[in-house]
Amino acid sequence: MQTPTARMAPEGTMSVSWSRTQPYRRYNVFFQPTAWFEGGFRYVEVENREFVAAGDGRPNLDKGFDMKLRLLQESRYLPQLALGFRDVGGTTLFGGEYLTASKRWYDLDFTLGLGWGYLGNQGDVSSPLGWVADRFDERPRRAGGDQGGEFALDALFRGPMALFGGVEWQTPWEPLVLQLEVEGNDYASEPQNNNQEQESRVNLGARLALTDNLELRAGWQRGNTAMAGLTWNVDLAGLSQVKRNPPAADINAAPRGSWAEVADELEQNAGIAVSRITRQGRDITVTGEPVTYPSLMHSEVRAGRILTAQADEDVDRFRFRWENRGLALREGVHSRPALVAAAGSADHEEEHLHGVYAHAELRDSSRAEVLHEAPPQRFQWSLGPRLDQNFGGPDGYLYRALAVLEAEYRTDRNGWLSGQLAWTAFDNLDKYEYIADSDLPRVRTFIGDYLSESSLGIESLQYTRTGKLGENWYAMGYGGLLEMMYAGAGGELMYRPFNSPLALGLDVNWVRQRDFEQRFDLRDYDTWTGHLTAYLETGIEDVLAKLSVGRYLAGDYGTTLDLSREFASGARVGAWGTWTDADDDFGEGGFDKGLYLSVPFDAMFTRSSRDRAEVAWRPLTRDGGATLERRYNLYDLTEERDLGGYWNEHATAWE
Repeated sequence: MQTPTARMAPEGTMSVSWSRTQPYRRYNVFFQPTAWFEGGFRYVEVENREFVAAGDGRPNLDKGFDMKLRLLQESRYLPQLALGFRDVGGTTLFGGEYLTASKRWYDLDFTLGLGWGYLGNQGDVSSPLGWVADRFDERPRRAGGDQGGEFALDALFRGPMALFGGVEWQTPWEPLVLQLEVEGNDYASEPQNNNQEQESRVNLGARLALTDNLELRAGWQRGNTAMAGLTWNVDLAGLSQVKRNPPAADINAAPRGSWAEVADELEQNAGIAVSRITRQGRDITVTGEPVTYPSLMHSEVRAGRILTAQADEDVDRFRFRWENRGLALREGVHSRPALVAAAGSADHEEEHLHGVYAHAELRDSSRAEVLHEAPPQRFQWSLGPRLDQNFGGPDGYLYRALAVLEAEYRTDRNGWLSGQLAWTAFDNLDKYEYIADSDLPRVRTFIGDYLSESSLGIESLQYTRTGKLGENWYAMGYGGLLEMMYAGAGGELMYRPFNSPLALGLDVNWVRQRDFEQRFDLRDYDTWTGHLTAYLETGIEDVLAKLSVGRYLAGDYGTTLDLSREFASGARVGAWGTWTDADDDFGEGGFDKGLYLSVPFDAMFTRSSRDRAEVAWRPLTRDGGATLERRYNLYDLTEERDLGGYWNEHATAWE
């Protein structure tokens, strides 16, 4: 309820919750990226206090970042121990730190903790750190910077402490858990002089699981106030869906009439958009792009069955040369006899696996016999819905439901013209209002004008070319209407060794602000922007670290740190923070930060797909630390340079 425990959600869990305890409405988005770390955004809407900066009577919405670290895992005799921080990256109106321990005993789960700040207002104990320095005896009334958003390091573990704790009972009826807790807050020092009467420190509550993912919560708090809430938990790590893909091709099927028909079947059944099929000696090589299956091993095994039915008997090896947008990435090689044996009996699958190898060195194919070559020109389009949303700013929940028409014309293997036309069906963007105090150029805070000026707009229209400059060097250039707000031209250079944990990229762009109607007219503002970015697969719990240094859209210079983790399901969760030399001019929030979630369609639908759905939580839209939203980047285009789980995917490739 109001007191934290040392418990952690299962690894890979996303929790979205809402609760109301008058006069507070709380909205939370939390992630459990590792077994020992929990983090997320906490929003508190204060019903009886106005958001003064808006001046329109809307309730105040306070934003903060919370995190919890597991220090000790529960054992037979020792409790689980955790250290936590609330509202550490916001205004710190509800800021507090805690050290808590939890121990199970049969159906009871006990918690006991020490709290500072908002969790320690009862002041049961003087600060034990006072003997280190006198400043720990008093806690500052305000921390985290004048406008919030900075980490409140000057307030941590300062001031008196309070004891808190409680017990949860798992009742014989499995969906129901009963709760009792003793708070450390006295509600006599509430933010904004909003003190509440507390008749008792004891809170009573219950949690009722409505489904495996949805939980209803209710309680009686402060001895005089009711509480109600909902929590939705999603197991991102375990997302999966039973597949109903077309069955793999019959390895003993009759030969197709032509290699063009084979290329069509390779795309439809194996998910390879073939650009060329060649033969050299006893090898057949298929060059193409992956378009359906997330696992290249899966595509290669399916394709091997098709090639076996078509190839002459003296062909004994299949090579799959993978590329993306004309960029050669890697090659997978399969023994035909081993593949045939594995297709006939699961007993031979391990033998086939031991004969598969992948490498980056692509042998010279200039003397190979061309069996099929697809025309480079290709046109494709799609029409579908999209939901844009922003939650947690002073305007509350903002949304826009759109229909988006996307089209692409491939001029050749390395060049393409792409565009997006968006029509807004309905939205509530009239609530958006720019109320920040900032001296920066308005490079992002015109968002309300772009979204409200016209219901039909060209979101992007650009020409892009790629090239491979050397064994590990890739390049890309682009120009046109690059995104909703900016037109211009730019380029990117990337160094990405094969299957290396490290990659380096440099992008440089000249852009000019587009007119609000999102046609072809431009505004007066133009600038140079670009970044040097290092990508590192840390090897620690599948965490990818990205560090970018450069110039942002408002002309400010700084650094962005992005940490993310991808689970076995393909879902990725991450967080970023940007600190620039414009921090003093940033306005409310202090610096740019946010959380994001990327979920593969393959984990949600019965047909395999390489597409993804992405959503981000950014507390505020501000001009500091703003980046160009480039539609394509080389790190994503060259993702197959990383073998990832290639070998582990062999076991499921025969399904």
